[in-house]
Amino acid sequence: MAIEITKALLENVSELITHKKGKALSDLFTNVHHADIAEVLDELTFDEAVYIIRLLDSETTAEVLMDVDDDVREKVLEQLSAKEIAEEIDELDTDDAADVIAELPDERKQEVMKQIEDEEHAKEIVELLRYDENSAGGLMAKELVKVNENWSVLGCVTKMRQQAEEVTRVHSIYVVDDRGKLKGRLSLKDLLMASTRSKIADVYIPRVDSVTVNDAAEDVAIIMRKYDLEAIPVVDELGILVGRITIDDIVDVIKEEADKDYQLAAGITQDVEADDTIWELTKARLPWLFLGLIGGIGAFLIMENFQNIFSDNAVLFFFTPLIAAMAGNVGVQSSAIIVQGLANDDVKGSINNRLIKEMLLAALNGFVLAIVLFGFIWVYGGEFQKAFAISVSLIVVIIVAGLIGTFIPLFLDKRGIDPAIATGPFITTSNDIFGILIYFWIAKLIIGF
Repeated sequence: MAIEITKALLENVSELITHKKGKALSDLFTNVHHADIAEVLDELTFDEAVYIIRLLDSETTAEVLMDVDDDVREKVLEQLSAKEIAEEIDELDTDDAADVIAELPDERKQEVMKQIEDEEHAKEIVELLRYDENSAGGLMAKELVKVNENWSVLGCVTKMRQQAEEVTRVHSIYVVDDRGKLKGRLSLKDLLMASTRSKIADVYIPRVDSVTVNDAAEDVAIIMRKYDLEAIPVVDELGILVGRITIDDIVDVIKEEADKDYQLAAGITQDVEADDTIWELTKARLPWLFLGLIGGIGAFLIMENFQNIFSDNAVLFFFTPLIAAMAGNVGVQSSAIIVQGLANDDVKGSINNRLIKEMLLAALNGFVLAIVLFGFIWVYGGEFQKAFAISVSLIVVIIVAGLIGTFIPLFLDKRGIDPAIATGPFITTSNDIFGILIYFWIAKLIIGF
């Protein structure tokens, strides 16, 4: 059951907590989706959140803990004993359980692992903790339904029922050989239509998309998006089926990557949130602000070399902010398109073809804008030669900015560096400097000062 998170609801919850009305709170959250409960907890004080957590049953608590804000979960876990945490871990799928364990201090991890009653569950969690969190192995869950190609259809159904008890949602049925090597997938329709005496080898589909444990999480997201998969099997280096990744985990990866790219584009060098300390926020923002300062100094030095012309050609000075702004905007537009294409694996072909296309696009845009600018300067009473110089400079600046905005993210991607950096102050600052330099250089050639 979904509930609307309103101010009145939160006030009611706080009042019930104040008066220790646990029964009323339990009734309030009965049949409420764990995501809605998590949203309520995020709006409450820490002590109030802990009070509600202790009222919920282990299964609900486990689900809620996976949905609450990271800071809230960390504080809640600090308040729970190792045994209480282990009880929640027992209710979680292995991938979520491993995520919770990974957030604990090393000493605390050992205490919790010792309290987990299901030894098989504990072993699987330990196995997942060995993988990098940003790899397919770090994302996968061990719970899945698999059948042997040599089983009969009748025997297969019995085995599937036993496995399905441990799986929250069955997206696919995977087929393996005697060594556990992934062979294909089994259609439920084909299974129902087949003779009970048939072998699975006669009815399964040998085509199945899979990833290896060491594949990057971003690559897994691209594959699942491209083929519209709700789940994908994970194999080890030998092709042995070891787990599966479901769409909910990939959505989290996509969101985290989008958040990181957005922050990089805004000039923030590390993952931070609004609630982080002033020092942490300063460390994340200051490097790019410093780069902007250096860029401003560079622009000053360029303009200083042309200061003798300002008295006779003041109009050039007045249009300097426009030229710098257009260079920065065009560069950001070009780089944003390329970065988005790289993220979606849509950028194909050679770099030269991309640069040529961007140059033609920038030339067309620059020409249209230059005509408008020339007309404005001419109507405003400016001299033809100066209006022509400013307009030509605008065209060249836009072309160069487009080429830089296209080349830099492609270059960074080839070097294994996140190209999202190119959409932030880095590209804006570099284009500002190049734009001003080109502007005055072309103006000097045309006007002859």
